[in-house]
Amino acid sequence: MARKPGPGGGSRRLTEKVKTARGRKLSSTRWLERQLNDPYVAEAKAQGWRSRAAFKLLQIDEKFGLLRKGGRIVDLGAAPGGWSQVAAAAAGEGGYVLAVDILEMEPIPGVEVMQLDFTETDADAKVRERLGGPADVVLSDMAQPATGHRQTDHLRIMAMAELALDFASQVLKPGGAFAVKLLQGGGENDFLNRVKRDFRQVRFAKPDASRKGSAESYMVATGFRGGDDAEQP
Repeated sequence: MARKPGPGGGSRRLTEKVKTARGRKLSSTRWLERQLNDPYVAEAKAQGWRSRAAFKLLQIDEKFGLLRKGGRIVDLGAAPGGWSQVAAAAAGEGGYVLAVDILEMEPIPGVEVMQLDFTETDADAKVRERLGGPADVVLSDMAQPATGHRQTDHLRIMAMAELALDFASQVLKPGGAFAVKLLQGGGENDFLNRVKRDFRQVRFAKPDASRKGSAESYMVATGFRGGDDAEQP
C-alpha cells in the first residue's frame, strides 16, 4: 500500500530554513527549502526512488490498478525515472518498460531508456519503432518548463497531453490504459471529450503526493476501445 509518509518518513524532523545566499534567486531558495522539508522527498530517498513523483504513480496505481505483472508500459516524460522504477517493479521480469525523455537518464534495471524530444515531428514514430508492438499502458508526466503565467502553463501542458493521447491511441492494445498529467485552467473539456470517445472509463485523481497548492491533476482512462490506429504485433 502506498501510504502517505509521515514527517521525515517516520522519524521526527525539524522544519529547516535556508538562508538566501548571495547570487541565489529567492525562488531557488524557496524551492530548496521546500525540498528539505518535504516528507515525500525524504521517503523517496529512504526507499530508493529516483524522485518523490514515484509516490504519485504508486498512489494512482493503488486506486486504479493500471500496472500489472508482465505488462508493456511506455513512460513519457520519464526523467529522472521515479515513474519508470515503479512501472518496472510492477511489470516484473516478464514485462517491458520504455522510458522516454528529452533529458538524459541514468540506467534503471528493467527499463529501456530513450532520449529524444517528444515534440519533434517524427518522435512518436521513433518511439513506436523502438516499442516494437502494442502497449498495455501509456503514462505521461510530460510538462514543459513553467513560465509562471498560469494560463500559459496550462496551454503548454495541454499541448503535451494531446501529443501523449495521439501516441497512446496509436499503440495501446484494446482494453489498455492511459494516465496523463493535466493542469487546471479551463481548457480541459475538449480533451476530456476526446478521451471519452477513445476509452470506456475516464476518471481524475490528485494524489496525496501532489504538492499542496499545485493545480496539477491526473486523468486516468481505462478500457481503450481500440481501432485502426492501434498497432498490433
